[in-house]
Amino acid sequence: MTDGTIFMNRELSWLKFNERVLEEAESVRTPFCERLSFASIYQSNLDEFFMVRVGSLVDQDDVTPKLRENKTHMTPREQLDAIMPVVRELNARKDAIYTQLMEQVEQLGVRLVDFRKIGRQESEMLERYFDAQIRPLISPIIVGRRQPFPFLRNKDIYAVVVLTRKNGKRKLGIIPCTSGVFPRLIEIPGREKTFMLAEELILHFIPKVFEGYTVKAKSLLRVTRNADIDADALYEEDIDYREFMVSLIKRRKRLEPVRLELSRELDGDIVDTLCEYMEVPREYVFRSNTPLDLSFLFQIQDILRQKEELFYTRRIPQRSPMLDSSAPILAQVAKGDKLLSYPYESMRPFLQMLQEAANDDSVVSIKMTLYRVAKHSKVVEALIEAAENGKDVLVLVELKARFDEENNIEWSRRLEKAGCNVIYGLNGYKVHSKLCLITRREGERTAYYTQIGTGNYNEKTARLYTDLSLMTADEEIGRQAAEVFNALAMDETVTEAEHLLVAPHCLQNRILAMIDGEIAHAQAGEPAYIGVKINSLTDKTIISRLIDASCAGVKIDLVVRGICCLLAGVPGKTENIRVISVVGRFLEHSRIYIFGTRERAKMYIGSADFMTRNTLRRVEVAAPIRDEAIRERLFDMFALLLSDNVQAREMRADGTYIRRAPLEGEEARSAQEILYQQAYDRAAGRE
Repeated sequence: MTDGTIFMNRELSWLKFNERVLEEAESVRTPFCERLSFASIYQSNLDEFFMVRVGSLVDQDDVTPKLRENKTHMTPREQLDAIMPVVRELNARKDAIYTQLMEQVEQLGVRLVDFRKIGRQESEMLERYFDAQIRPLISPIIVGRRQPFPFLRNKDIYAVVVLTRKNGKRKLGIIPCTSGVFPRLIEIPGREKTFMLAEELILHFIPKVFEGYTVKAKSLLRVTRNADIDADALYEEDIDYREFMVSLIKRRKRLEPVRLELSRELDGDIVDTLCEYMEVPREYVFRSNTPLDLSFLFQIQDILRQKEELFYTRRIPQRSPMLDSSAPILAQVAKGDKLLSYPYESMRPFLQMLQEAANDDSVVSIKMTLYRVAKHSKVVEALIEAAENGKDVLVLVELKARFDEENNIEWSRRLEKAGCNVIYGLNGYKVHSKLCLITRREGERTAYYTQIGTGNYNEKTARLYTDLSLMTADEEIGRQAAEVFNALAMDETVTEAEHLLVAPHCLQNRILAMIDGEIAHAQAGEPAYIGVKINSLTDKTIISRLIDASCAGVKIDLVVRGICCLLAGVPGKTENIRVISVVGRFLEHSRIYIFGTRERAKMYIGSADFMTRNTLRRVEVAAPIRDEAIRERLFDMFALLLSDNVQAREMRADGTYIRRAPLEGEEARSAQEILYQQAYDRAAGRE
């Protein structure tokens, strides 16, 4: 797992993160219905892990099998071999947790049953329901010479059955069970709040579908397909890029399977046959004791919605005391920097600023990068209104935002139709920055209003993810933001940046220089400190420099929600490094970089994690925090996360994470709950 006791493999570290998600489903400290959410999130996380990370390793194993990753030096095959047993262990734990959860669901008056748990009369009613409501809508297939094995769609559920006739010949029958026509949860007639999953109903009555055959074995089946496809490698310059991405999405849906899940035990030769048809190695087959898709748990939540004690306390994003919504936002930003902290504070002031700019005769242009936006985006609507009002609107829509491509393609068409100048990113680089620049003529001068964020311009996730949004009229920052947009419009990247950190050329090197600065302070016998909050840490160059800093005596605090390839607390190497992961009600998504002790620190917020893909292969932007009040607020926020003893886990030197708990006599401190309460207090003038 490790090399030289200081590195952890990226994929195994990610699995440890998903284990922390699963712990939230297991923990009795989590409100019951929220535990259902975490169980479903664990599964959807794992789906994406197989589609992207396992898919990538499978591709590497086919093309470059001797390639070794740069930290633990594992080959693709070695990584795959290490991943599979860990996934099986986690899934066994998930199965046990699910069983416990459903027992408690039943105690709350909601039952999910199968045919072993219902009587004859109910079974007969379900049979009539099947004959009338489901059987006419399903499309059975028998695999044979004239009917090849069908294409199975990614993450859909199928019933697979082994059939024989009197001649003894064996055939496979397949029925799709995922449908938008009939419900997934079917209520048992006459039994309120008692349900059966549609796929279980289909599987039970499958002999009625394949009349004339004897059913020898049956199971539900779900396939996960590779989603790792390199758009830049396949793109040809003479093709319209947006239409190319449309075709690429269709192509991705048909990539090879990387996982096969079964709900029942099947004979080995049958499993081998399925693997042969789908070209799935046997080691990628998983047997599950839980439903193959747990998304129905959200429907059970809805049934229990009236029981407020089963959910997190209702919280609403509060107004920021830094901004007055009854006055123009641009004028307030002109007087001093403003910071919004989501989800604790509302996104409305930023949306209001965009709306003002769209209708302000003095505003010349609005430029913005869009990576992931809401399905019904007020941000995009404001940009469209600005263009229709004659503003110069430049929007970079990143069409390579994985799994959001279709949404982005549709928005790009609407923006273009409204008269916006739409560009689609750079060859070889994703544009992941969260950057907005409003240019305004104010008398004889040109004024810049710049917004730099850590999260997407997405109203939905702004209520679910912790993120930061800086709005500033700082002229130096505005001019550099303009340089970033000019470079993007010219299909280029910024090569020099004095004030902003701008990847791919002016972020990693600046981070390294600031680490070196703290090493120099430590070597001079002065207090030295680095504090970083990010989603993931995989960049070996940065990791190695952090290790150097630790060895020099620099105290380092890392709040890393997900992947962390650095092992903390290793004597003589990383003993001055502490790694904390906070997994709780809200997804920790903000990025904060602090270099130096509190009185002299350089502080930034930005869009980049410390991953090589962010620091060297994406366009990312981080902005300095210069306003003293905002700096103090972020210092306090960072310290609060470090002190969390409810949702925080601390890494040990062997890479395991231990969940913190209040010591005897110590007050429980959940950083997210405290930050929300502080937002309520500030909005009410109590702070």
